[in-house]
Amino acid sequence: MDDVIERAALRVIENMHENLGEPITIDDMARVAMFSKFHFSRVFQRVTGLSPGRFLSAVRLREAKRLLSSTVMSVTNISHQVGYSSVGTFSSRFTSSVGLSPSRYRVLGSVTPQLLAAGRGATPSGATATIAGEISSPLPDRPVFAGLFPERILGGRPVCYTLLDRPGPYVLENVPPGRWHLIAQSAAEGHEDAFGIPGGEDEAQCIACSGPITVRPGAGAQVADVRLRPMRPLDPPVLLALRDLLSPVGAARQAC
Repeated sequence: MDDVIERAALRVIENMHENLGEPITIDDMARVAMFSKFHFSRVFQRVTGLSPGRFLSAVRLREAKRLLSSTVMSVTNISHQVGYSSVGTFSSRFTSSVGLSPSRYRVLGSVTPQLLAAGRGATPSGATATIAGEISSPLPDRPVFAGLFPERILGGRPVCYTLLDRPGPYVLENVPPGRWHLIAQSAAEGHEDAFGIPGGEDEAQCIACSGPITVRPGAGAQVADVRLRPMRPLDPPVLLALRDLLSPVGAARQAC
């Protein structure tokens, strides 16, 4: 049954890519999957970690990243091409998910640790927990980004993150209370910003997700080991602009 569900989800994801500029409803996606609407939404989230609508939004924003990086199309035209009728809505969602506005992304191409840190406020009361463990990866000599996110998608600003110069031990300190997904990513040289479409596994882009991890006020240390694996078409697109962060960093960095 899992194979049937995964094949159905893959059909829907491929259809998303083929029709990004068109309105796509949950009913449309359920028809492609050949499931009832309510059953489809449950099983799609089970295999991808996101609701169908959230996954579609991520696919649209990833295509927008590609177009901003590889074309001279205007932001307005790009927003329409990826299915947004309002350029204001597009710009707002792009900025909150990628970490830069569309125009700044076109110029800079990535966020920096300073920009990530600037997006967070003061450490919340009760943020005394620590999450630590070991990160292993098929890319043994490449930098690794690991952060805590409210959703199972590498997008938006992490509540806490670390940058390692290679796989190994990590520590996230002063973690605020909440339910967080620990997401780690690494990329082969020259593949720090992926724009791939559904296909086979992408061995140049590796990812891992653990959680949700529940952190309660005053909690002590928690252990979460993660093993990175090649990205699959069922994995949510990477939205946070990490290109420079996944270049060799020389030393571990952390911001929590």
